[in-house]
Amino acid sequence: MLLAIVKGLFGAKPEQAPHEEQSDEELMLAYAAGDARAFEVLLRRHERPVFNFIYRSVGRKDIAEELLQDVFLRVIRNAAGYQQSAKFTTWLYTIARNICIDKSRKKSGRELSLDKPVGDEDKSTFLDRVSDPTNQISTDHDRDVFRKRLEWALEQLPEDQREVFMMREVSDLKFREIAEILEIPVPTVKSRMRYALEALRGHLAEYADHSFDAEDEKVNTPAGG
Repeated sequence: MLLAIVKGLFGAKPEQAPHEEQSDEELMLAYAAGDARAFEVLLRRHERPVFNFIYRSVGRKDIAEELLQDVFLRVIRNAAGYQQSAKFTTWLYTIARNICIDKSRKKSGRELSLDKPVGDEDKSTFLDRVSDPTNQISTDHDRDVFRKRLEWALEQLPEDQREVFMMREVSDLKFREIAEILEIPVPTVKSRMRYALEALRGHLAEYADHSFDAEDEKVNTPAGG
C-alpha cells in the first residue's frame, strides 16, 4: 500500500537480511540516522495490523487508508525525536490512536467491521476471536445473525471499555502496552477488559454456549502480560 510510495520517495533498495533480524526499536533508530531501508522493513511489519486497528475504529476502508498514511507520515516527521526507551509499537499505536480520536471528533456515527483478518500472520477475524472456535455456529444465516448481534453489543460498551477491548482483540497489544498508550495503570486496563467481557456476555446471553473463556485467560495473565 505505502511501500511503493516509500520506494519512490527514498529510492530504497530491497532490504538486506540484517534489517530483518533487527528489532523495531533498532530499525527506527537506523531510519532516524538516515537508513531508508530500515523504515521499509518497519512499514512491512506494521502496515497491515495498524490498518486493521484504524479500520475498526473508523469503520470505512477509504478513511482508514487515508489515516494509515497519516500515521506513517507522522512517524517519518517525528523520527528524529524517537527514543529507544519507548517501545516502538507503543509509540506507533499512540500515534494511530490520537489520529483516530482526532478523526472521530469530526465524524458522527460509528461503524464496526468484524470480517477482516486481525493481522498478517493470524488470519482469524475479530468474530472468530470472540466466538468459541470449538463450537462454531452451524449455518451461515445463524452466523450472520450472531455477527450483527455482536456488532450491536460492542456498540453498547462504554467508549473506554470498547477501546481496551479493540486494542487487545484487534491489535493483539499486551496489557502493559495498552496501559502505556492510554496512560493508565495495568490493573485499570484489565478491569475495563473484564467489564467489557461481562457486558458482552449479558448482551449475548442467548449464545451462552459460545464462551469467552479464552479472553478470560488473557485478562487473568500477570500484570506484565
